[in-house]
Amino acid sequence: MAITLYGIKNCDTVKKARRYLDEKNIEYTFHDYRVDGINEKLVQGFIKDLGWENVLNKRGTTWRKLDDATKDATSASNVATLLCEQPAMIKRPILKQGKNLTLGFSKAQYDDAIQ
Repeated sequence: MAITLYGIKNCDTVKKARRYLDEKNIEYTFHDYRVDGINEKLVQGFIKDLGWENVLNKRGTTWRKLDDATKDATSASNVATLLCEQPAMIKRPILKQGKNLTLGFSKAQYDDAIQ
């Protein structure tokens, strides 16, 4: 089954996930939002399966730098557009195996998720 890991290469959590996959000799494709791009269809898929509140990273500096009006206006109806404009605000990594998505990384989480 094809595995894709979505994220940004310089993110520490993404590095841990990549290291885990490499150490387990698990083949995967790495999709870097900044290099490979992102589109609304992909983001909408993440949101549909994981929920927009889970996909939106409000703890990062990109979110904190937004003006209050933009933060207050962010909702289910417009978050995909915002995330496409600012992919650093997508929580990461997102691991995709077939139709299954796993958000974030922990060794135990990946042990359970990867078949």
